[in-house]
Amino acid sequence: MPAAYIVDAVRTAGGKRGGRLAGVHPVDLAAKSLDALVKRTGVDPAAVEDVIMGCVMQAGEQSFQVGRNAVLASKTLPESTPAVTIDRQCGSSQQAIQFAAQAIMSGTQDVVIASGIESMSRVPMGSTGSFHMKEGLGHYKSPGLEEKYPDVMWSQFVGAEMVAKKHDLSKDQLDEFSLESHRKAARATKAGAFDKEIVPVEIETADGEEMHTVDEGIRFDASLEGIASVKKLSEEGVITAASASQICDGSSAVLIVSEEALKAHGLTPMARIHNITVTAGDPVIMLEEPLFATDRALKRAGMSIGDIDLYEVNEAFAPVPLAWLKHTGADPERLNVNGGAIALGHPLGASGTKLMATLVHALKARGKKYGLQTMCEGGGVANVTIVEAL
Repeated sequence: MPAAYIVDAVRTAGGKRGGRLAGVHPVDLAAKSLDALVKRTGVDPAAVEDVIMGCVMQAGEQSFQVGRNAVLASKTLPESTPAVTIDRQCGSSQQAIQFAAQAIMSGTQDVVIASGIESMSRVPMGSTGSFHMKEGLGHYKSPGLEEKYPDVMWSQFVGAEMVAKKHDLSKDQLDEFSLESHRKAARATKAGAFDKEIVPVEIETADGEEMHTVDEGIRFDASLEGIASVKKLSEEGVITAASASQICDGSSAVLIVSEEALKAHGLTPMARIHNITVTAGDPVIMLEEPLFATDRALKRAGMSIGDIDLYEVNEAFAPVPLAWLKHTGADPERLNVNGGAIALGHPLGASGTKLMATLVHALKARGKKYGLQTMCEGGGVANVTIVEAL
């Protein structure tokens, strides 16, 4: 079977809700990552056979096929470049990577961009569902779904609390993990670890035009006392806003090609995609599925967790990576080494390609070989992608 190679991966620095990226239309924000990727790799723009873009809230400014609109807003890609927008909830752009890899590995395409966008400032979380209910267009929970899951409303907050309880995780553990996410992100930023993956975005501020290059959500002065003082989201629970991912604006993109394309376009790969896996399980606890998806991915790849040098496990809520560590027996020192979504933000549809950008650049910087990325997703689904740095 032909191999799929990652040539480069880029992302914008995260913007807080209502923050530095809130003035940028999501179509233009997505186009920033596409253009940067094409320019950095030097690939012929006309050779790009498809753009697969993840986006969760496909409403308002992110409606009407935001992937295609981003291509049309691009300054590098021609009108002839196809695009599609996909939704696998928080794993949307990780699924974009896997769809792109499948296209390459099947031999049907040679050059594909996987990408993601989410402006959570301009298109708030829940926009699609709230619009339909407001307009009297019905609810996602059909009679058939209600019959199978009576009196259950899907909630990631409830799922996260269920994960914490099942895996015996205390609020103190969540707070300590959250603090470490900020500390790692702060160290990585100060050391320039993100410089090669971040696309500068020109923004308007009160002081004039500036380039946005630093993740806005990092608390460089974070303390355990400050994090511990944040009120719990429910009286009987353990999760707080400080142990949950930050609402975030951002875009990201990954160029995935075949071996033939490497030769034809003179491209140098950063990594090879070693395994792609997606699984689904309990839609109520929902956020636990990365544990079992990882088991399957490692088995299919003929690997053990000890073979993996770095892991990116999305920090949707602190219980998810902590439960994942307990289940897999993974080394905590290899987990989210440059911080995670608790500090850096979780721009929903953009997070999959965002995490891949961080993972492949971290592998190269540290001289490591194998990386594993996984993400919990609404409905009890999880993607796992294993890459080999080259």
